[in-house]
Amino acid sequence: MTGLEVSARLHDRDVRVAVEVPAGAVLAVLGPNGAGKSSLLDVVAGLAVPDEGYVRLDGRALTDTAKRLAVPPHQRGVSLLAQDALLFPHLSVEANVAFGPRSRGMRGKAAVALAREWLRAVEAEDLADRSPDSLSGGQAQRVALARALAVHPRVLLLDEPMAALDVTAAPAMRALLRKVLRPHGEDAAFADARPAATILVTHDIIDAVTLADRVVVIESGRVIESGSVTEVLARPRSRFAARIAGVNLILGTAVPGDSVGLGAVTDGRAEVFGRAEDQWTPGGDAAAVFSPAAVAVHRDHPEGSPRNVFRVTVSELEDRGGIVRVRAVDGPGATAGLAADLTPAAVARLGVAPGMEVYFAVKATEVDVYAY
Repeated sequence: MTGLEVSARLHDRDVRVAVEVPAGAVLAVLGPNGAGKSSLLDVVAGLAVPDEGYVRLDGRALTDTAKRLAVPPHQRGVSLLAQDALLFPHLSVEANVAFGPRSRGMRGKAAVALAREWLRAVEAEDLADRSPDSLSGGQAQRVALARALAVHPRVLLLDEPMAALDVTAAPAMRALLRKVLRPHGEDAAFADARPAATILVTHDIIDAVTLADRVVVIESGRVIESGSVTEVLARPRSRFAARIAGVNLILGTAVPGDSVGLGAVTDGRAEVFGRAEDQWTPGGDAAAVFSPAAVAVHRDHPEGSPRNVFRVTVSELEDRGGIVRVRAVDGPGATAGLAADLTPAAVARLGVAPGMEVYFAVKATEVDVYAY
């Protein structure tokens, strides 16, 4: 296989993961804090040697515990860009970017010329003579990206590179990364430097949507789901993926629907009816997913057409830019921490507040059910 293959077990961190990144692809890694995402990057970079496993790049072994092989980090062709730029404080911006090429044997003038090219590419050439401590967060990340790419890495590791940036710098950095990872048209100059494989650790769904080809979700040191970005976000199989995708998810067992085209999922507390595009086979693992925007909120049990009605206790209200997300309590006896989106006027009219019991209602036509 061309691309990156990783399989690793780290006993002391209770991590057991296996991922593949096809040649030229970008893999987004999602998961809660402490899930094992950074451990995966450490293994790929050679900063951690697994107790069992391997790392292969285009068929070449970088780590193979069975053969007691562990290529040193500086010989792997791997660059890491983290949320902290980690620029050398005693070197100028230009010298920071030239450092990698010089450490690989490039002569001084050639390394400086290459550094200038990369600073120009990331729109930071005017920063060349400045010191790192004079840069803004966004400027420092641009320089850090130039430094990471100046050595033409075979693998690029991005560890939440936008997390520490403000709301104006983050979109600019994301656009720049897209030029590097998705070069086309006027950005074709980046094509020669495009890594063979990229792994992007992020908590921001926008990063995954705009930059990644595939997604894996890691929880408690295990890969719990993987697939294309569209598949994972449209049909999540984990609560974390559902929350980051902004949808409601109920996991359970498939049960018969009562009409053609409908299926149902039970989680032991409630049955959820929805559209079943595939043949619906009761008894297996299944999920129901629906948007918070499709949920109506009532003080009293609703009359009429809604097929799915849940009695919930409100846990919190979130301002989401003109929309208020009403979250239900998540815990024993609760139905999967559901959420509904209301206008501020609707919240005021209903008098919704934390601790209040209300009814969430959603039509079956607004719910997708699927086996997994």
